[in-house]
Amino acid sequence: MTIETEIKIRISNFPEFRRQVDALGGVLISPRHFEDNHIFDFEDARIRQGQCLIRVRSSGGKCFLTFKGPPKPEGPFKTREELETEVGSATIAREILERLGMKALFRYQKLREEYRVLSRGRTGAPVCLSLDETPIGNYAELEGSEQGIRELAECMGFSESLFLRASYYFLYIEYCRERGESQGNMVFPGMGNESDI
Repeated sequence: MTIETEIKIRISNFPEFRRQVDALGGVLISPRHFEDNHIFDFEDARIRQGQCLIRVRSSGGKCFLTFKGPPKPEGPFKTREELETEVGSATIAREILERLGMKALFRYQKLREEYRVLSRGRTGAPVCLSLDETPIGNYAELEGSEQGIRELAECMGFSESLFLRASYYFLYIEYCRERGESQGNMVFPGMGNESDI
């Protein structure tokens, strides 16, 4: 069992944030790549109601099936169980879930690059820092120990009040609500057609 601890931060100046990552000695572990994600649930939304997630992700020519358990309810960090395995085909993985009575309720896409950065604080803990370009704006996702995330964010000038626990689904819902737009999927125009994955 793996426990994932992470937060998101909304990024207004993406080039400047990337320069900060470079200045902190961030080591690129995954160059900028396209990700296509499908979130699955039953008709009665029992998985979402249990604050869990089942996802099929296509990324860099690979496909992953992921389960995430309910997050701890308190604190600024999103901490939850994560089970993930690589599978051979996103199309077949989605079809298996559909045969089990589930359906894809939400699709979201992003362009992501990933770095390993030392927190530069008292612990010097490593943090996985992902830079995400999405159809609703740019975000950084910091994953590691709570102290490591806290130290790195502080070093970069981000207070805990800016930490986001929300998933991309809920950030998208908020984005649509603020603009009075109807909700659909969080996808880039003309990218990631079913035939491409």
